[in-house]
Amino acid sequence: YAYMYLSSPPASIIITFVSLLEHWFFKNPSFKILPTAMTSDSSSRRRLLQTIAATGVGSAVFQRALADEAAKSGGLTAQSVEAAEWIAGLELSPEERARLAGSLPTLQSQLEKLRAISCNFEDLPALRFDPEAADPASRQMAAAARPWLTPVAPPTDAAPSTTPATERPQDEDLAWLPIRTLARLLRTRAVSSEELTRLYLQRLMRDDQKLNCVVTLTEDLAIAQARTADRELAAGTDRGLLHGIPWGAKDLLSVAGYATTWGAPQFRDRQSKSTAAVVSRLEAAGAVLVAKLSTGALAMGDQWFLGQTRNPWNLQQGSSGSSAGSASAVAAGLVPFAIGSETLGSIMSPARRCGTTGLRPTFGRISRAGCMALSWSMDKLGPLARSCDDCGIVLAAAHGADPADPCSVDRWFEWPMQPDLSKLRVGKVTDKPILPPEQAALDHLQALGAQIIDVSLPRDLQEWATAGMLDVEAACIFREWTNQGITEGLNVWPAIFRKARFMSAVDYMHAARIRFRLMQAMAEVFRKVDIYVGGEDLGITNLTGHPSLALPVLMKEQQPQPRPECCTLTAGLHDEATLLAVGTLIEQRADVLRFRPELAGV
Repeated sequence: YAYMYLSSPPASIIITFVSLLEHWFFKNPSFKILPTAMTSDSSSRRRLLQTIAATGVGSAVFQRALADEAAKSGGLTAQSVEAAEWIAGLELSPEERARLAGSLPTLQSQLEKLRAISCNFEDLPALRFDPEAADPASRQMAAAARPWLTPVAPPTDAAPSTTPATERPQDEDLAWLPIRTLARLLRTRAVSSEELTRLYLQRLMRDDQKLNCVVTLTEDLAIAQARTADRELAAGTDRGLLHGIPWGAKDLLSVAGYATTWGAPQFRDRQSKSTAAVVSRLEAAGAVLVAKLSTGALAMGDQWFLGQTRNPWNLQQGSSGSSAGSASAVAAGLVPFAIGSETLGSIMSPARRCGTTGLRPTFGRISRAGCMALSWSMDKLGPLARSCDDCGIVLAAAHGADPADPCSVDRWFEWPMQPDLSKLRVGKVTDKPILPPEQAALDHLQALGAQIIDVSLPRDLQEWATAGMLDVEAACIFREWTNQGITEGLNVWPAIFRKARFMSAVDYMHAARIRFRLMQAMAEVFRKVDIYVGGEDLGITNLTGHPSLALPVLMKEQQPQPRPECCTLTAGLHDEATLLAVGTLIEQRADVLRFRPELAGV
């Protein structure tokens, strides 16, 4: 890389970097290692030069210099083994290096055979992650409602306004109504699904010019689904609260006949031939898909091939990511709800940035079949909406086992539920500072009679280093792109992919063992409390698979306008019902949902 910044480097600098790149070339598993008996004849040099040039590394002059130096070195030597020892975390003697150099060609041959076999993005590994493995008792607990939860009659009207659910509000108010109220309006014929769908399509087209949150409007599909919903409801066929309700999908979810871009320019025009499992489940529940919403390239951040998705509360700021469009569209009233995904913050972060409710369910709650894989052991799907009740309605329709996703499971979930706070132990995390939104949530719960218990989270197991497992899995999924030097429009992923190739299989498995200890430590936490507030636990809980909720609890004065700030709540495995039930109590006292952003600031 330094060579690219040197206009006329002296020969000594070229030789130095050629030597360094030679060592890198021999130890990088993404490229074929030179034969042991490599000679410096012209034909060998030409073959080596062609191999190096194919990697796309450096200029033509640089590639020729590297070919000359590598050919002279004679392939795998004790010196090249020594240069690679840091990768394996070893320090060998000269004799051990010599013996290893002699045995590595066999391994090289085996790896070359494996690398010659191509895999599709949809191919799954033979291993799967089980968040219940470290705490078998959690499986039994997840078979039924927790003892502090009881079913409640659905609210008669969840609307923040006083407009009766039998009268059609003005369009601007209609667009902001919660799912339960919209469902009632559909059933009283105060509004039709087609009217709702056209309203949201119009808002998406209008406000996307400022927010940059829409990848594809699924207009034809949406109108057809809405008309079907209207006919079915008129005939007395009721599929549930989502019947006739428009929604948006993060553009990692495939929809047959429409582009699924993953935010990457390489897939900008790729048409999906199949439909993701979660999309099919929501369609079966009668929901109406109006848009594919933006994701940062390959599920990172809010920057995609048409620019940055923006925060409706501050258009000079990105919406965070990678469920960038899902959070932005929900926060701006462009869809009642959206489905996002999270591997390491991609629901929680944009929900908090855009001041909307985001539920990251337990790993395995919702099938990921038909969704872009980034990390087989960490990817999760979940809803972003304007209230806990809306998230509960969506989760009830979307969750469950699916043979196409071997990590998906059937566990108890019903909604709505009411918590008995006298039976609930609420944790206050003491080993991290309490932020104002977290304190606000704790104050609300304490005022409602909850018992608050100090608790600490496991901080000694290096969760962010352990999360390097994500990078390795992602590098494996996109290994062909790294091999081919594909980097355009992929944010910083190419550098991460290259770096992850230097994590050994032994170190990856060691990280997996540490991860299991982290899971055991979190099981101990949930023997002391049933739910906790805050804790800066993003790295920990994405590794252990625990569910979390981002919830707006107060308004913060800032420019260009005040915006909601969110707390986070985390519960035991498969206990989303407690998260949402407790969140609903906080939500009612906080009274933040009545605020709407004004799309200003650019």
